[in-house]
Amino acid sequence: MIIRAVEHKPASTMSVEHQARRILQQAKSHGLTIVTAESCTAGAVATVLSTAPGAADYFLGGFVTYTKKMKNKILRVPLKLLKNKGAVCREVAEAMAAGALKLADADIAVSVTGVAGPEPDEDGNPVGLVFCGAAMRRRKPIVVRHFFEGLSRDAINQAATEETLTLLQHVCRR
Repeated sequence: MIIRAVEHKPASTMSVEHQARRILQQAKSHGLTIVTAESCTAGAVATVLSTAPGAADYFLGGFVTYTKKMKNKILRVPLKLLKNKGAVCREVAEAMAAGALKLADADIAVSVTGVAGPEPDEDGNPVGLVFCGAAMRRRKPIVVRHFFEGLSRDAINQAATEETLTLLQHVCRR
């Protein structure tokens, strides 16, 4: 498991689309299927992946689980974990990815959970805190912590989308 803080440098929309195409090319070359589990980005990662040419061959779909209740009900994130740690933490990002991986029977799942604002979440997590996770068959999960301090809600969502794609690109190369 990897946990690190990353300073975000904004990318253009074109670079995100280019990144999605590269990810799907990597998935194709390794015969991998991908699924997403998203909270704060509300399906933005899945949207970018789904618009890339040939997406249907390697991108299976995504789950948008915005609330704790839906994280538990759909992705089977344990209620005890959500109550004790809150929805925005390393363990929940890992559990979301693991749940999506199992439900979709995919090779790789990425997840993202965070606080885009404008206020801290119900558990007191600050605006800008985001965790991106990845689960792969027969490999240890990866979780990356980000803190996008001082950004607007839209900028946090964009940054979280970009960083989730970056993590996905990394695990597709492994």
